[in-house]
Amino acid sequence: MIEHRRIAHSLVWSTVALGALALTGCATTDKGGSSNLPTPDAYAELRDARGADRGRVDIFRDSSGLRLEVVARGFGPGTYGMHVHAVGQCAAPDFSSAGPHWNPTGAQHGRDNPMGAHHGDLPNLVVESGMIGRATLHMVGSRLTGEGGLLDADGAAFVIHAGPDDMRTDPAGNSGGRVACGVIATPAG
Repeated sequence: MIEHRRIAHSLVWSTVALGALALTGCATTDKGGSSNLPTPDAYAELRDARGADRGRVDIFRDSSGLRLEVVARGFGPGTYGMHVHAVGQCAAPDFSSAGPHWNPTGAQHGRDNPMGAHHGDLPNLVVESGMIGRATLHMVGSRLTGEGGLLDADGAAFVIHAGPDDMRTDPAGNSGGRVACGVIATPAG
């Protein structure tokens, strides 16, 4: 009987160890470490005014420009404006150090603007429940480096606003205060 308990005990711990090993093999890393996911060309770690983690934006070069994968945490249900801002700074409490929207072509604001939107204009983030919002965004014609690129001498930042962008009002879309900000950086490596 004691031998059966030892075998059963060994089987349970072997199963737990194998399960943990399997989960470790499926794990990913947010910072481009060892995972099966592609390493982003750039990223922004989003923080609120208190410095709390509010998510991450991974930026990838693609054939049309840039693709952004946004995961925002800690937001209540609602709609939030998102923009790329022209300066790579995120000084709390209001993140005004991030400057105006990134606008390398001098265009007007608003995805619904008949004159066309500038490069820093992005669709709204919709958070339905669970305090997490996810979005895949395409910045057609935008580039990360080089003339007119995001990562120029003063960098750039990704900002989430307190309310929705109305997609028309120039220069900022009437989207309210800046509630989360992340400096856009390239992965070490």
